[in-house]
Amino acid sequence: MSAAARPWVCDLTIDQALARTTQRVPHHDALVFPHLGIRYNYRQFYAEVDRAARALLALDITTGDHVAVWSTNLPQWVILQFATARIGAVLVTINPAYRPFELRYVLQQSDACALFLTDRFKSSDYVGMLAEACPEVLSCAKGELQSADFPRLRSVVGLKGPPSPGIIGWEDFLDRGREISPDTVQAIADRLSPADPINIQYTSGTTGFPKAATLSHANLLQNVFYAGACQGYTAADRICIPVPFYHCFGCVLGTLCAAVYGAAMIVPAESFDPAATLAAIERERATSLYGVPTMFIAQLHDPTLPSRDLRSLRTGIMAGSPCPIETMRAVVDRMGCREITIGYGQTEASPIITQTRFDDPIELRVETVGRPIPGVEVKVIDPLSGAELGDSTPGELCARGHVVMLGYYKNPQATAEAIDADGWLHTGDLAVRLPNGYYKITGRLKDMVIRGGENIYPREIEEFLFTHPAIEQASVVGLPDPKFGEELCAWIKLKQGYRGLVGRGPQDDHDHHCSASQNDEPSLVTARAIRDFCKERLAHFKVPRYIRFVDAFPQTVTGKIQKFKIREAMREELGLAEQVTA
Repeated sequence: MSAAARPWVCDLTIDQALARTTQRVPHHDALVFPHLGIRYNYRQFYAEVDRAARALLALDITTGDHVAVWSTNLPQWVILQFATARIGAVLVTINPAYRPFELRYVLQQSDACALFLTDRFKSSDYVGMLAEACPEVLSCAKGELQSADFPRLRSVVGLKGPPSPGIIGWEDFLDRGREISPDTVQAIADRLSPADPINIQYTSGTTGFPKAATLSHANLLQNVFYAGACQGYTAADRICIPVPFYHCFGCVLGTLCAAVYGAAMIVPAESFDPAATLAAIERERATSLYGVPTMFIAQLHDPTLPSRDLRSLRTGIMAGSPCPIETMRAVVDRMGCREITIGYGQTEASPIITQTRFDDPIELRVETVGRPIPGVEVKVIDPLSGAELGDSTPGELCARGHVVMLGYYKNPQATAEAIDADGWLHTGDLAVRLPNGYYKITGRLKDMVIRGGENIYPREIEEFLFTHPAIEQASVVGLPDPKFGEELCAWIKLKQGYRGLVGRGPQDDHDHHCSASQNDEPSLVTARAIRDFCKERLAHFKVPRYIRFVDAFPQTVTGKIQKFKIREAMREELGLAEQVTA
């Protein structure tokens, strides 16, 4: 990439990019939450960001500190994202579906000095779950948390909701910033470098626990510049963002991309709701729509779709899991997203590696994941020899360039396994390059399961299942599913003295018995009890849909479980067909 072709964001920090956009389009809509009646233009939005940045400094949070956020899609989330970037604090994004078991791990591993959280959403009580993981929060003075389990964690701030013991309310948090001079904030912002780490996002790892991908200003800004260019973005665009903020899709391709282009961020609801999304598109005249295939499918089947005026829609990104061809065509034909694009990448790649272009022929936009974005090299290698492969030959996809993360936080071994000595990121995905330079993803090198856009590694679920007192061994695989792409299936061997009971269907706990005990009066363990055990401690998308109790597993002579045989047996039993991968 020549110097002349370098995008204007290349040598900037996120705060500098937002400041330039604010100068360029101060009165354009920046952040819109239609269901809350909230609307900020860029001048107003940047003022809120600066206010929150001063409040962060008042809590003794500054450059390099790690600030965790655990919440659904709220206006405060976006303000916090850019406020931490303004002072160079590293934003640690936590999946709002996490339970105390996972929250505890992330807070400890990330060295977070502050946690910002929502109060509750639907059946989830976030304050209650925090208290379960960190009981000291119920008795400490606000901003003075001391916990042996979380030695770095000092402050907890509520993004919304009534005051709670030990938790600073959002308005109280902002008021604390009054004592900080705006000049102090600007002096810190001026010292930041584009190469500095600014975001940690957790991605499941084969070791059984999430890994902390660390991304820089430069990683993220260049990624969104090109992702927006692939969609033909200008300041006139209005991006509908129903995807969650905790994920790169929401807070990088969504909010940050909008800030770079001066486009509007339109957020339909706290979490995905098809009717609310369609209503927001219509009301706010959105030009772009993001989502994983299951989100688009839900909107296509929403009963309000035929009555909606979606003529403003032009483009967007569909990513996160393989997209059925018929779904892509329906989005173009029935929703009017005639320039919709397909993106492929991963958190470790900031996240986009390849993307189709808005003006590509429809065949390329439904049958491939596009070509590399500018400044990124992509190659396909033989997984065993490492040799580069030619066109139409499947192998592991590797990427090099500005997209590659800084590394996994506090995990040099995993970093070295993911990024080789020549700077190539090994994705673990199998792909083929077509003669025209476009790529198709054909599978996964390892056992990662993608359920509705969520990346899940079975080992993490297996290690959690091992904590159940009745389980001796477990093996988890992904099975084809027409709605979510894949669903989890767990084969479980119980300890002596226990007997398993599981139904024919995924929600039934009768009708099918399998003994895993030689005792005369074994204790009964039901599939529903296993699911409930998982639901209490794991994110909902990690709970196995299918559970089978077995006496043994198919194994190699060395004792390694042959997961492909489990998949084959379950596909045959359930009559499941493999999903087409575009």
